Amino acid sequence: MIETVDEPEVGERRAWGWVAHLTDGGTTPWRDWSGLGASQGRYLPGAQQLELLRRLNLSGRPDPEVAAAVLASSPAGRGRPDLELVGAGPESEFGPAPVDPAALSAGELVRVAASVLADQLVDAGPLPVAEPPRPSWWRRGYRLVGDPELADGLREQLVARGRPPGGREPRILVVGTDLATMTAHAWGHRAFGEGVNAWGEWLRLLRERSELPYGADLLAAARVWERRVGKTRVAVVLDPAAVPRLAGDRRRLAAPTYLPGEAGELARKVGSVLALLVLPEEGERLLRLRLRPRVRRHAHRVHGALPLAVPAQHRDWLEGAAERMRRGIKRAGYAVHGNLDDLVPRWTSLEDSPEISQAPSPEATLDLAVRVLLDDEADDRSGR
Repeated sequence: MIETVDEPEVGERRAWGWVAHLTDGGTTPWRDWSGLGASQGRYLPGAQQLELLRRLNLSGRPDPEVAAAVLASSPAGRGRPDLELVGAGPESEFGPAPVDPAALSAGELVRVAASVLADQLVDAGPLPVAEPPRPSWWRRGYRLVGDPELADGLREQLVARGRPPGGREPRILVVGTDLATMTAHAWGHRAFGEGVNAWGEWLRLLRERSELPYGADLLAAARVWERRVGKTRVAVVLDPAAVPRLAGDRRRLAAPTYLPGEAGELARKVGSVLALLVLPEEGERLLRLRLRPRVRRHAHRVHGALPLAVPAQHRDWLEGAAERMRRGIKRAGYAVHGNLDDLVPRWTSLEDSPEISQAPSPEATLDLAVRVLLDDEADDRSGR
């Protein structure tokens, strides 16, 4: 007797066959898949999860626990709920229509990746508490403030040389560059910290409030430290080459390398999930100490991952703010190392410059997320 199988059941068995294919490392798109398989559970994984696993397989071979985590995850943040595979069963009159996974946007897949990464960061256990290095009280100390990305990059090198910040009567070095670059740095720094809106929305809110982000307003930082330690110990540094001498080290420092906008976008998505899992302070530490090193290892290998540029509609406002900052620092009489004119952005045409981007690319952000999920050096994999 020939067994007959209902068409809906064939669709479901085809879907389970594709799940098994992807779990084994397969890369065949859903539309090209015809094999059948046995049910592996009560519910099929969502289309977003299955397509992300296929993308992981295309880029490498994820660990079995990573593959399982992807299939069991839920998309993070705003967006569409778990979606069914088109052709995997009868369509319901309610809810979103089934989809071809290959047609899903990169942003939808990033939401799933962000959820998996957030779980990995938390499941890796508590972060070790590092004892901060103690500065020498026998020589003049320093503190680096201002542009957070520039200050962090220079400080890391000085600490590695045995020159941690602090010490006796430290000189306050307010480091920076042009205001457009500092604004992008401030956005990325917040993405790996307390959280931030999308790049364009964040700029719009800053402009509406006529305020500069923390770390990018060098005049405000200088005034804060002047009230604490006096003007004579505050210097505005726009030439990074001057930092070693001012910090009491004669050796040159390498120019810091900065993460592209896609790194901040991925961190922003992961941070939104962490906010539901841990307290804010712990979430910030996980992003900075656990996620950022993983992102840094891969960000500059991603095609299309670029530094952020300020869109044209915000340039007049930011240029005016830079001019006011330049005049304010000059009038205040702070010691300046470098050229104050460098605070004012020198705009380049976005069309003529392929090395900057007005917003993080969803495709490049997805590529970065895939690379981070496949990271063999991650300290949060079991048994590694």
